[in-house]
Amino acid sequence: MFSKIEVNGEGACELYKMLTSALADDEGKADIAWNFAKFMVDEDGAVVARYSPMVTPEEIAAELAG
Repeated sequence: MFSKIEVNGEGACELYKMLTSALADDEGKADIAWNFAKFMVDEDGAVVARYSPMVTPEEIAAELAG
């Protein structure tokens, strides 16, 4: 079972601090604006892409398979 965590601000979880500091959204903002924001992380742990909540997994399927 998961518990609620903060994804923005001073109390943000360390994972989300790392993800949001690595790559801003399409508007240049680091904070997560809405649920279902997505991040692609490579095998070395580097954030390589960030997707808005409106992007579906099907839309990024080719990048995932790449």
